[in-house]
Amino acid sequence: MTAPTQRYGMTVPFDGVPLHLQRPRFQRLEALGYSDLWSAEAMGADGLTPLALGSVWTPSMRLGTAILGAYTRGPALMAQSIAGMASAAPGRFVAGIGSSSDVIVERWNGIPFEAPYKQTRDIVRFLRSALSGEKVSEEYDSFSIKGFRLGLVPEQPVPILVAALREGMLRMAGRESDGAIVNWLSADNAATVSGIVRAENPDAEIVARIFVAPTADAQAARATGKFVAAAYLNVPVYKAFHEWMGRGDALGEHWDQWAAGDRKGALNKIPDHIIDELIVHGSYDECRAHVQRYIDNGVTCPALAIMPFPGVEIDEAIEGLAR
Repeated sequence: MTAPTQRYGMTVPFDGVPLHLQRPRFQRLEALGYSDLWSAEAMGADGLTPLALGSVWTPSMRLGTAILGAYTRGPALMAQSIAGMASAAPGRFVAGIGSSSDVIVERWNGIPFEAPYKQTRDIVRFLRSALSGEKVSEEYDSFSIKGFRLGLVPEQPVPILVAALREGMLRMAGRESDGAIVNWLSADNAATVSGIVRAENPDAEIVARIFVAPTADAQAARATGKFVAAAYLNVPVYKAFHEWMGRGDALGEHWDQWAAGDRKGALNKIPDHIIDELIVHGSYDECRAHVQRYIDNGVTCPALAIMPFPGVEIDEAIEGLAR
C-alpha cells in the first residue's frame, strides 16, 4: 500500500474578478506552496477554462475539477474534454466527476436527474475505457456507446475521482475510481467518509472542498455563513447527507421553515454550532489548525474556498492560509 501524497489546494477562479486578470493570484498561490488548483461548474465559469489558464500560468501545480457533472456533458464530449485538458497539462490533471444536483442538472440544464449513482458509475467506467484509447461499444445501464474511439489519448493516465456524499457513492468512489471528492462536511465527518472510501481502496485520495472565512468576527462569519450554507443545506442530496451525519434534529426547524417559504426566518433556525462545524473561521492560525483536523481525519488534499465575507481580503487570505 502506498500512502497518498499530502497536498494543499485552492479553489479557483476567485469571485468578482474577470478570468484574464487572475494570473497574479494564481502565480502567488504557486509561490506560496499551494500544490493544487481546483475548479467547479455551477453558475460561474465552466470547470476547465480556469484550469487551462492555470496550466500555463502555474507550470508546477496540479489541476483538478471538483466537479464536472456526469449528466451535463455527453460521454464522448466528457472524454474529449478530459483528454484536451490532460494534453495541455500532461501528468498534472485530475478529473473529478460527480452527479451534481437536481438544481443544476434539471432546473438549469433541462436534463432529468435520474439514477445519479448509475449515471456517475457508468461515466467513470466509460472514461476508463475511452481514455485508454480503446474503441468503446458498450451497453451501460444509463446510456449506450456505439463505436467511439478517442482521437487524443492522454500521454499519461488521468486519475479519476468521484464526488460522493453518502455511503453508496462513497463506496463506489473507492471501488471504481482513484478516490473521492467531498464537500460541505465537518472535520469529524471527514473521518467517517474517508474510512468508507478506504475500506474499498486503501490508497484512495480524498479531496475536500473546505469553505474558509478568515475573520475574527465570529458573529459576522456565522451570520453570512448561514445565508451561504442554506443554499446547500436545502438541496435534496445535501439535506440527505446531513441527516445521515446526524444533523436532522439540529436542522429540523430550519428545513421546515424553509419548505414553508419563510426563508428569512429559516436562516435564524440554523444553530451557530452547525456553521462552526461546516465553515472554517477565525484567525489565520485558528483556520490553519481547523484545516489540519481535516487532514488528520483522512483528507489528502484540502481544496480551500475563501469566502468573500465582510472583512475578508482575498490576497491577504491567500497569504495567511498558506502552509
